[in-house]
Amino acid sequence: MTETATTMAQPGNGERFINYLKELADDEDRAALAALRRSLGKTPGEAAEAHRHVLRFNPDPWDEWAYYLVAGLFALHPESWAHKEVDRQSTNFGASFAWLKSKTDSDSIEKRLVALLDCHEDDLAEHLRHAVSLLRSKEIPVDWAQLLRDLRSWNHEDRFVQRRWARAFWGGNQTDQQADEAPS
Repeated sequence: MTETATTMAQPGNGERFINYLKELADDEDRAALAALRRSLGKTPGEAAEAHRHVLRFNPDPWDEWAYYLVAGLFALHPESWAHKEVDRQSTNFGASFAWLKSKTDSDSIEKRLVALLDCHEDDLAEHLRHAVSLLRSKEIPVDWAQLLRDLRSWNHEDRFVQRRWARAFWGGNQTDQQADEAPS
């Protein structure tokens, strides 16, 4: 990449990061995806193999954990909403879980989502790893760019991310624009 660190730190960096991950999957770069999968369950400092794929996007130090987590989860299941026909519906993680519930009709899906919505940031990686594995087993896509944005706001005092996921799961197919916007 020829972009400078200054350019890469501008808004839209998350989208470029997700596009990079999609290129790795499209190019079937198994070594890179394996390195990212191995980073799951580790703190960013312990994931040395993943550094070259994450740090080139110069994430804010406060958001680094979200970039590493999304990279590892993406490598586990690179199926994205962007590759599916979407009719202006919500594509956040709650919508993926709603799709999963419609395919399985299992009561445990709702329980898993509730546990995810209630979990503390420290436990989020483990919950998401199990959730993404479940989505992968049913070939349900994930909106990776939205997940990255959501993780970066996970601890907001208004819990707007958790409400949007809940709305997408229990409230039907609404667009994220109709859902609660991030408070300013």
